[in-house]
Amino acid sequence: MSAHFPTPSPKVRATLYLPQDLLEEARNAAVHLGGFPARLTLTKFVEHAFRAELQRLKNTYNAGCDFPPREEDLKGGRPIAA
Repeated sequence: MSAHFPTPSPKVRATLYLPQDLLEEARNAAVHLGGFPARLTLTKFVEHAFRAELQRLKNTYNAGCDFPPREEDLKGGRPIAA
């Protein structure tokens, strides 16, 4: 009996803006934890953070289910004020 492992999704480049202090702290963590045993990279750090936050949002706002696929691209520009 063989184990089935899902094929990882290809990586794509994303450009986004973050507060400088947050990015610097994440970079510091990636450098500090880059070796054994964590072998952390900035990409791994961001991927884990995105997955954890997506799961939290699904649990909070969508009964733990995936969000439906979007029908249009994200709109650029300033965020809508709350």
